[in-house]
Amino acid sequence: MSKTSVDTATVSVLPSADAPPRHRWWILTVIGVAQLMVVLDATIVNIALPSAQKDLGFSDGDRQWVVTAYALAFGSLLLLGGRIADLFGRKMTFLVGLIGFAGASAVAGAASSFEMLVVARAAQGLFGALLAPAALSLLTVTFTDAKERAKAFAVYGAIAGAGGGIGLLLGGILTEYLDWRWTLYVNIAFAAVAVIGGVLLLKGTTRDKTSTIDIPGALLVGGGLFGLVYGFSNAESHDWSSPQTWGFLAAGVVLLAAFTWWQTRAAHPLLPLRVLLDRNRGASFLALLITGAGMFGVFLFLTYYLQQSLGYTPVKTGLAFLPMIAALMLGSTLSSTVLIPRLGPKPVVPLGMGLAAAAMVWLTALDLNSSFATDILPPLVVAGLGLGLVMAPGMSLATAGVSVEDSGVASAAVNTMQQVGGSLGTALLNTLATSAATDYLAGKDPKDPAVLAQSGLEAYSTAYGWSAVFFAAGLVISVILYRRGVPATDPDAAPVVHM
Repeated sequence: MSKTSVDTATVSVLPSADAPPRHRWWILTVIGVAQLMVVLDATIVNIALPSAQKDLGFSDGDRQWVVTAYALAFGSLLLLGGRIADLFGRKMTFLVGLIGFAGASAVAGAASSFEMLVVARAAQGLFGALLAPAALSLLTVTFTDAKERAKAFAVYGAIAGAGGGIGLLLGGILTEYLDWRWTLYVNIAFAAVAVIGGVLLLKGTTRDKTSTIDIPGALLVGGGLFGLVYGFSNAESHDWSSPQTWGFLAAGVVLLAAFTWWQTRAAHPLLPLRVLLDRNRGASFLALLITGAGMFGVFLFLTYYLQQSLGYTPVKTGLAFLPMIAALMLGSTLSSTVLIPRLGPKPVVPLGMGLAAAAMVWLTALDLNSSFATDILPPLVVAGLGLGLVMAPGMSLATAGVSVEDSGVASAAVNTMQQVGGSLGTALLNTLATSAATDYLAGKDPKDPAVLAQSGLEAYSTAYGWSAVFFAAGLVISVILYRRGVPATDPDAAPVVHM
C-alpha cells in the first residue's frame, strides 16, 4: 500500500471515548463473522480429510500436511501479522486478510492435486495471520467504554470457544450432503459478508510510523519451525537416521536458537523475551504448546478411526466430538471462575494434564467393536475436562501482568503456541502412527481387509499413546514451574484477548 493512501486516513487510532463509532455493534458482527471463519477452519477440514484423501489419492504419511500447512503458516506468522496491521493500517490489513483468505479457500476447494491443496492451505494460514490480529485491534479501538468493551470481548470469546464445535458439525454436514470441497468453499460466503460490512462500516486508522517489521526474526522463526515440522514428517518416509530427517531437525533447532538470540538484539522484536520469562507465564506458554500438540492429534486420528474403522458418516463423526467440546467449555468455566481464584494454577493445570493423559491411555483400548456410549464417549469427556482445566488458566496466565505495550504480542504469542504445538504434534504423531502401521503390515497380506483394519488400529493406538506421553510431560513441567498460591491480579493491567 502506498504512503499516500495510508496518510489519507482521517480517523485517529484511539477514538474519543465520548464519540464511539455509531455502528459499533454492527462492526462487532463483522469482526465476529471473520473470527468465526478463522476458528472454523481449524476443525472443519479435519472431518473432511478422509474424503479428500480418497478423492486426491494422497498417502497416510502425507495427510498431516493438510492440517499442518495451515497451522504452521498461521502460527509462525501471527506475530508478524500484528506488526503489519500497525504499519499499514488495521482496516486495510483486515480487508486484505479476508479477501486473501477467501481466495486461498477457493483454490483449496478446487484443488486437483495434493500439492495444490497443501499450498492453498498454507496461503489460508498466511492470510489468517494477517486477519486475526487486525480483527482484535479493530475490536479494541472500536469499543472504548469499559462496560461495552467487556461485552464485546465476551461475544468475541464465545465465538472463539464455540467455533471449534461448529466447525466439526458443519464440516460433517457439508462433506456428507455436498462434497468435502464445500468445507473450503464455505469460507467465501463468510468472507463476502465480512468484506462488505468492513468496507461500509470500518474507518481507516492512521499508520503507526514508529512500528517496524522484524524481517530477520520472522525468517528465523518461520524457517526454524518449518525445519522441525518437516524433519518429523520426513522420518516417516526416510527413517530417523536419514540425513534429511536429522538435518532438518538440527537446522530447525539452530534457527530457533538464532531467533531467540536475535530477539535480545532487535530494536522491535517480534516476541520480546520479557513476555516469556515470568515463571507463571513461561509455564502457561509451555502448557498451551503441549495441549495444542495433543489436541490436534486427537482430532486427526479419532476422525480417521470413527470414519474408516467404525464406518461413521461425516455428520455422525462431527456429532461424536461435540461432548468433548462441551466438556472442554465446562472445564474452562470451572477452572477460571472457581478453581484458579481459590487454589491457583499449581494444582489445577497438572490435574488437567493428568486427566488428558489418562484419557489418551484409555483411547488406546479402542478396537473394531468399540461402542460409542461405553468406549468412546467416556474418554472424550475426560479429555475435554482435562483440556479445559489447562487451556483457560493457560490463556489467562500467559497474558497476566504484561505491560500495555506487550499486550498485543502476548495475545498473539498465546495463539502462536497453540498452532505451533498443533503443527509439531501432528507431524510427529502422524509419523509415529504411520510407522506403526507399516511395521504391523510387514510380512502380512496388505490386501486383506482385516489386516488393513488392524494396521489402522495400531496406528491410532500409537498416536494416542504418544499423546499421553506429551500430557504426562506437561504434568511434570506444570508442577515444577507454576508458583504456589493464587496469582495476584492487577485491576489496571492492559486488557488482553485471545484469538
